[in-house]
Amino acid sequence: MYRVIVPIDFSEESLKGLDLAVLLSSKLECKIEMVYVQKKSLDYNPGSREEEFKFAEKEFEKIQETYLPKLPKGVSLIYIIKSGRIYREIVNQAESFKDSVIVTSTHGASGFEKFFIGSNAFKIISATYKPVFTIRGGEIPKNISKIILPLDISADTRQKVPFTAELAKWFDAEVHVVTVTSLQTEDISKKLGSYSKQVCEHLGKLGINYETESLVGSNLTDLIIDYANTVQADLISIMTEQVSDGNFIMGTAAQQMLNKSTLPILSINPKELHVSGAFKTQG
Repeated sequence: MYRVIVPIDFSEESLKGLDLAVLLSSKLECKIEMVYVQKKSLDYNPGSREEEFKFAEKEFEKIQETYLPKLPKGVSLIYIIKSGRIYREIVNQAESFKDSVIVTSTHGASGFEKFFIGSNAFKIISATYKPVFTIRGGEIPKNISKIILPLDISADTRQKVPFTAELAKWFDAEVHVVTVTSLQTEDISKKLGSYSKQVCEHLGKLGINYETESLVGSNLTDLIIDYANTVQADLISIMTEQVSDGNFIMGTAAQQMLNKSTLPILSINPKELHVSGAFKTQG
């Protein structure tokens, strides 16, 4: 039983995260938890905070009335109102459960906290090892039938394979294993070919259909997005290649992907791992 954590700020954009969660619930045994966070303020005003709390309760009740009929039998939809640092409270909620994912829009706004979602989505992704699904302004796919799995020469690139494969099994999706590089040399081609072979063998053992492709160009983000649109994919799975400076700053390539893609993105943070067989496992 997965917990699907959905940050909500009651804007139309933030509800796209909930729409994506509904899609996941069609194939995944889960509970959906909507989370609104009241931001702590030095100008503490009990009256206004109580007003905000009551507003959030009423809005959540309206959402439940609209969305409960859309959910498969057995999938619950609850809400939680928390107080604190927005991204941290969302992450804490997700990490309260062994099996959980976060699903969020990367844009949003509300009367109480302008750009609640937009200003915190990257922080949420950066601060957790839980898988994070994001959607930026595009249409929610009716199904996830094609998943793009890019591979580069980084040591972390294959860490996204296990969960991506699990997702593909849920939806009986085809995985496109796409090697990408801006510089094509014999050593790079050999390494990427080895990574691709390992991933394809893993997918094959799980009974997952796959296709392979190799892309070379100066802008890897655009290469991947263009390919995804060409094959009419439904989701792109990426690693976030963190820049570790204590400020939860995501690597440039991941930020570009999240900012440019209108397809849903699955982001997974790299962990400190050791090599075990074809894939890296937690050490």
